[in-house]
Amino acid sequence: MGSASPLFEIYPPLINTACPWATTVDDLRDLYACPSTGAVTTRTSLVKGFDHNPDRHQYAFFDASLAGTAHSASLNSFGYSPLTLETYLGFIKTISAELPTKSSKGFIVSVTGTPEDIAISYKLVASAAQDVQFPLAMEINLSCPNIPNRPPPAYSEEALSTYLSHLRQAITETANDNIPRIPVGLKTPPYTYATQYQSLISALEAATPDEGGSCPISFITATNTLGSCLLLSPSAPDSQHPSPVLPGTGLGGMAGAPLHPLALGNVHTIRRMLDEKEGKLGRHVRVLGVGGVCDAAGYKRMRAAGADVVGLATGLGLRGVGVFGEIERGLEEGRW
Repeated sequence: MGSASPLFEIYPPLINTACPWATTVDDLRDLYACPSTGAVTTRTSLVKGFDHNPDRHQYAFFDASLAGTAHSASLNSFGYSPLTLETYLGFIKTISAELPTKSSKGFIVSVTGTPEDIAISYKLVASAAQDVQFPLAMEINLSCPNIPNRPPPAYSEEALSTYLSHLRQAITETANDNIPRIPVGLKTPPYTYATQYQSLISALEAATPDEGGSCPISFITATNTLGSCLLLSPSAPDSQHPSPVLPGTGLGGMAGAPLHPLALGNVHTIRRMLDEKEGKLGRHVRVLGVGGVCDAAGYKRMRAAGADVVGLATGLGLRGVGVFGEIERGLEEGRW
């Protein structure tokens, strides 16, 4: 499968993650133009797109303390982007064409689908990487909690192994066509007990040849939203019968401040377990820490937990692209 595939350099180590605020070409252009982002992640797409229904797939911000008015969290019932992978690769080529020179600041193309779709996606992204002025990486999102009757594959060692097998084959086939290998990551759901972490590590180990090979995964993005959460809002100030904020069942994936301690625990545990594998995985696999970071203090906590790079979603939705500059300035001023 070729030599190890290092994650392209991300500096500053601060990015957006796959989210609704990285959907359009204008979203991506603004994120790329921000000097405080080290890379840009697209919203998760499929080869054939996702059947988005605006009456069903929505998000809401809320105050995690349940007192006061300052929003610090979000709940969403989204699936994936209605735009296809080819559309996002077109956006990326457009942004590349607008640059005067080559750049080390690249894109992480977030994708999902069946194992076969992931193999196709890898070939498309790896081929597109040859035609742009910056590096590309691909993130496989196996962690969305909002797809009916489809549990996140990253909870299952068997499912993970199937995806990794198809990915390895796609890497081999593109290498045979003289297409350079690109970094690939996994976006994981929130893990809450030991065997879930072990399933992840075991699947990665099984996909890594004992002699002369390398793990097909270069980074792990931890963590996605926590599913089955419910946000209620009274229909009137004095109502005794609060109603769901989101449509349908009202259930969705929670992100932002309430997720932060769990995300820190996921990053810390995954980093420790990877390091325990030394040469086979170890520092060859980086960790992108995501969940509840919205200021310099959250950034520092995530780095202290073991994140090589820190990502934002809810913070971006709440405060716009300027949130990245606020965090960078906070770090320069030594805020904690």
